[in-house]
Amino acid sequence: MSKASDESILARYREPARLPRAYADLHDHVLALAKAGLLVIVDEPINKDTEMHPLVRWQYRGGIEEPDRKAFLFTKPVDSKGRKFEHPVLIAGLAGNRDIYRTGFGKPLEDIGATWVNALASPVTPHVVTDAPCQEVVTQGAALDEPGMALDGLPVPISTPGWDNAPYLASAHYITADPDTGIQNVGNYRGQIKTPRRLGMNPSVELRAGIYAHWEKCRAKGAPLPCAVVLGCPPVISYAAVQKMPEHLDEVAVAGALAGGPINVVRAKTVPLMVPAEAEIVIEGFIDTRWLEPEAPFGESHGYVNLQEYNAFMEVTAITRRRNPILTSFISQVTPSESSVIRKVAMEPVFLNHLKSVLSIKGIKRVAMHEPLTSLYAVIGLQFERGTPPSEVWRALHGAQVLHRFAGKWIIAVDEDIDPDNADSLLWAMSYRCQPQHDLHVVENKDPGHGPRGPLDDGVTAAVLVNAMLKGTYSPVALPQREFMENARKIWERLGLPALKPQPPWHGYDLGYWPASLREQAERATRSEYFVTGEEAAKRRRDDVAMNQPVPQPGENRRPGDED
Repeated sequence: MSKASDESILARYREPARLPRAYADLHDHVLALAKAGLLVIVDEPINKDTEMHPLVRWQYRGGIEEPDRKAFLFTKPVDSKGRKFEHPVLIAGLAGNRDIYRTGFGKPLEDIGATWVNALASPVTPHVVTDAPCQEVVTQGAALDEPGMALDGLPVPISTPGWDNAPYLASAHYITADPDTGIQNVGNYRGQIKTPRRLGMNPSVELRAGIYAHWEKCRAKGAPLPCAVVLGCPPVISYAAVQKMPEHLDEVAVAGALAGGPINVVRAKTVPLMVPAEAEIVIEGFIDTRWLEPEAPFGESHGYVNLQEYNAFMEVTAITRRRNPILTSFISQVTPSESSVIRKVAMEPVFLNHLKSVLSIKGIKRVAMHEPLTSLYAVIGLQFERGTPPSEVWRALHGAQVLHRFAGKWIIAVDEDIDPDNADSLLWAMSYRCQPQHDLHVVENKDPGHGPRGPLDDGVTAAVLVNAMLKGTYSPVALPQREFMENARKIWERLGLPALKPQPPWHGYDLGYWPASLREQAERATRSEYFVTGEEAAKRRRDDVAMNQPVPQPGENRRPGDED
């Protein structure tokens, strides 16, 4: 695609802001991605049902490093019947990588964690307007029955072709309100396109989330649940919609705190709900609370196809949109993915804040939620300062497993020299820094939550807490010391060998047990004076010891691991 062609496409989305706001809308965001070199514009027909998601999926399954991943804007969606769709589709445009997320968030990566913590504590009430971009084009009533005017006119991609039984909204923000309190909830759920005027809804992973509670209350009253589904909106709203929050919080108010100013909202046309004024597309309707119908199969973020279940559905009463809307679709399913990046960047600082500020855990440094294949929820690493008391380590392990009802099947405490984001490092610590009979606790009755249910106990699972920290002094890590590795790297680069990407640990370091006598022998060896050591060894020959018995060092009365 030529630069001139790209510019003509992007020109459609350069619109002056109609309302005062402290945040970027989706059009601003797409332009910012293009300027930063983070956007690929595909200006040729691409089949939304067979080609679109597989094309973007390759950047997650094809060995492309995270910083090199891009957002994709498809300007000419078609389907397998040759139908052409008017609106473009943005995939991986909100969190294709951390730079894309940072661009949408509007803050440096190092500030995002603190911003999330503060936003959850101090939401900003939305600003109500009466004239909004999201209602520039309104279709309702009998007009929805005309071909291409309802859900059948939206270029919703199939996420996992060959398994999914329909196109599903993957980045749909479902807005409902508590019928008793009026407090709105925004949650991200999948939505099966069933007919031009019927949309599926699956909150099964979120049984205690607002929308499910709202549905139950309306069901008890014998009334349908009003709902508005947002497809594309200011990025800060999407980031808030996918996070786990207390039920008393309105995600749009939290998004306002993230943005540093109130989010503009407008009353929907056919349901009593407030929707983001700068949304791209809003689907309005009522969720039936009497009947459930089959929904799925659909590929899920735990990495398996979710099989058919009975779930709710919504009858569409209106679709409103901007004149030039952009439909967003998340890359989800097998992680890493766009949806896992969105969750990881926010959830890790929330977990850390819970342990450090709410529980006052001493020594906790980092929380790392493992992303590849495990979808963040299964494996959590907790990194501590060296010498943190065991009581604090165990408090943190138990505190982490109760914060989220199903996150944390395997929670592992490690020292600060272990990278908790690196599965190899976690397994290394588990293998050589813990004795399972002493350092492993199983906490039963953990909610199965996300992923296939086990065959026993109705799927109820457990949390395994592992203290994989050093329990005393250890001998050094068996890699060349840093100075020798750094010198060798200079030689490597001088020889023009492939660029290095150091993987921790990439040099040896002391873990507390390195007697002066052994240090002297090692230093002597680097000076090529090792025959002296051999002569000294001959003077210390014995005939009263067994093979492999440790050699005591001068002045020593203990060895590594004596405290275990």
